[in-house]
Amino acid sequence: MNGGTGRTAAEPAHYDPGQIPVIPLPNPGEGGPVYPGDDTVTDPGQIPVIPLPNPGEGGPVYPGPDGGMDVPVEPVIPLPNPGEGGPVYPGPSGGHQHWGCSNNSCGVTILPTIIGGMTGWGQAARVRFLNAAYGYRPFRVFISNSRFVNLLNYASASAYGRVTPGYQTVTISGTDGYIYIQKTMPFQANTLSTIAIINTASGLDLLQISDSCCPPTNGYSSFRIGNLAYNSGPLDVLMSDGRVVYSDLRQREIGVFKRIMPGVYQFFYAETDLMPMPASLDIETLDSAWLGVYPPHETFGSLYLDVASNAIYSVYLLQSGSNRNEIQNLILMDR
Repeated sequence: MNGGTGRTAAEPAHYDPGQIPVIPLPNPGEGGPVYPGDDTVTDPGQIPVIPLPNPGEGGPVYPGPDGGMDVPVEPVIPLPNPGEGGPVYPGPSGGHQHWGCSNNSCGVTILPTIIGGMTGWGQAARVRFLNAAYGYRPFRVFISNSRFVNLLNYASASAYGRVTPGYQTVTISGTDGYIYIQKTMPFQANTLSTIAIINTASGLDLLQISDSCCPPTNGYSSFRIGNLAYNSGPLDVLMSDGRVVYSDLRQREIGVFKRIMPGVYQFFYAETDLMPMPASLDIETLDSAWLGVYPPHETFGSLYLDVASNAIYSVYLLQSGSNRNEIQNLILMDR
């Protein structure tokens, strides 16, 4: 006998539960040891348990059956802090790419949208998205958790899509799932609008632009210019014959629609102290003798436009380089 213990030295220690070391529980969030189980195949205790991440850290993503080969699952990346906007894609040469533009007057034209053919849309709001965020990779656009645009490259716009009227949450993410911005925006029934993704000092923002205007009549068209170039100062839109179509057009400012006669026009962008033409005046045909003639002011870009009849032109100025007033044209024509 072993004095006072009540068992012989030959008795195994496992009969006494008090002999089994007790491993303390881990601190919250640390994980710690996992119960090994009795069967390495059928006992779920053999599977290590990964602790939940702290709020906002993201954490591991379930790969799905067959290692995720059947259903692709994108990692969920947390939202940035308010105002941060997330990382910026520098692009080639540290962010100085010109996106195919060899000078300040390059332009991109989107195929026409047939606005008049949008029948059967009911009370829905009609919306398109425009990517004016210089220095970022292409975006995906979600409205209330439904994918609205699969891939939106810089200096391009989507087609119009239908959105249920009311306040909806718009999410702009990268193709890797990184969320750059989420914003609740109003969508009014039977309205037509463009939502531009733009650069700001604190990251990205969304600018809602009304596309409603009087339908072109008698062969005329409608025309406006909007400034979405973060690197530009207040600019004037001039014609080579001296007329100032828009004055002091600042970033985020969209000029009012003006009636314009069909024909060939050349517009220039400059910083001047000239007075603009009255807002009520139409843009009349430019005499061909003025084509190729530069105004007597320092210009940093131009637009050559052959205006068709019964069309709606929205020209957006976008950033084309990192220096001040390096801009390009994005021309959207709708009918």
